[in-house]
Amino acid sequence: MSLLHPDRLFPAEPGARAVARELYEAIGDAPILSPHGHCDPAWFAGNEPFPDPARLFVVPDHYVFRMLVSQGVPLNALGVPRVDGGETEQDPRAIWRLFAAHYHLFRGTPTRMWIDHAFETVFGVTERLSSDTAERIYDQIAERLTDPAYRPRALFERFDIAALATTDGALDDLAHHEAIRDSGWGGRVIPTYRPDAVTDPEYEGFAANVAALGRLTGEDTSHWEGYLAAHRARRADFRALGATATDHGVLTARTADLPPEEAAALYKACLERPSPVEAALFRAQMLTEMARMSVEDGMTLQIHAGSLRNHSAEVLARHGRDKGFDIPQATDYVHALKPLLDAVGMEPGLTVIPFTLDETVYARELAPLAGVYPALTLGPPWWFHDSFEGMLRFRRQTGETAGIYNTAGFNDDTRAFCSIPARHDVARRTDCHWLATLVADHRIGLDEAHEMAQALTSGLARKAYSL
Repeated sequence: MSLLHPDRLFPAEPGARAVARELYEAIGDAPILSPHGHCDPAWFAGNEPFPDPARLFVVPDHYVFRMLVSQGVPLNALGVPRVDGGETEQDPRAIWRLFAAHYHLFRGTPTRMWIDHAFETVFGVTERLSSDTAERIYDQIAERLTDPAYRPRALFERFDIAALATTDGALDDLAHHEAIRDSGWGGRVIPTYRPDAVTDPEYEGFAANVAALGRLTGEDTSHWEGYLAAHRARRADFRALGATATDHGVLTARTADLPPEEAAALYKACLERPSPVEAALFRAQMLTEMARMSVEDGMTLQIHAGSLRNHSAEVLARHGRDKGFDIPQATDYVHALKPLLDAVGMEPGLTVIPFTLDETVYARELAPLAGVYPALTLGPPWWFHDSFEGMLRFRRQTGETAGIYNTAGFNDDTRAFCSIPARHDVARRTDCHWLATLVADHRIGLDEAHEMAQALTSGLARKAYSL
């Protein structure tokens, strides 16, 4: 039995389905560009075997454990580490059995499709996960993980990944990226500059983080110009290891463009005890400053806005950040991005990629903005929306105003390494579905659909991220 139907996600109407098949056959096996994600560079630096199926599929993946938590399964029972000194489950088989017993919760979700794809195409599993099959599937995957062909670098090559960008903090030492570079291995794994810890005054330890940035770069961060110089120096460190982009996780997309003396005074206040109003204004100012630096050094600027992160205070205290309790909220882009766009929006060499968790702004705000400002390129559907239905909604709501050539293609944005081929496969099939309907409606020709499929698969991401 196969877990995967060959026509999955293609249109039900036979004519359109045939077109989707033809389009997919041309791009389905193309190399993968992964320009934004959260894989651990240590995997590729050390190239050690993944420890066990539970720590490969369950423990690091908030798509997986948040669903189980919603049904009353505690995070510690799933092996998710605690930061408060409390105990968490260490037996990988116990974690796997619990996961398998709840696998039915994922019916109809993209997570189910991603995991089934990884089971079958990576590990040769062809029976559905359940309590009855849990032990057999665990043993099959565990045995494969002892094979050198399943080590991180070998899987990277097997997945045909042309480039993979990790996400790295401004204070990270980048030692794993240096080790990858010095190893002689040919895989392209590059860092991405994520400076939230030193651009958000409400981030824990902000003033100490800024001081650490100064020590790391040799710049005097006690004053505004030295602080900006430290960012420029750190960005250069990242670029030396192949980085082509920065990434900014912000509550809102608000930007600001203060006169230098006002920005300097605001910075001084934020190093001491900023009010919430001052902190929000500083984050807004730093997005514009980062955009100006991108004009200078050519790095793509990504804005991931609209997530109220760590919604549960209890989970944050027990398990730390990024444990599935990040919730979308309504987000403004028209007014929020205006100061940045007034400053650099007409720069043809700049690429600013806004992402959103608020689908209501696709047609009303983001597509019209990207459809006119040279600096703006729309990021793909993100997080809760990187699904078949979510991607179709995105294409249908932005395609007529912005076209596809003002979008950045697809990125998988994942911590789950073995799901990367699955996520790109879902994206490619969804795009072929959408393009096939345009052909069937006689809105584009089949030859144009083939060109667009190639662009959506790799060309747009390569351009947007200078890869």
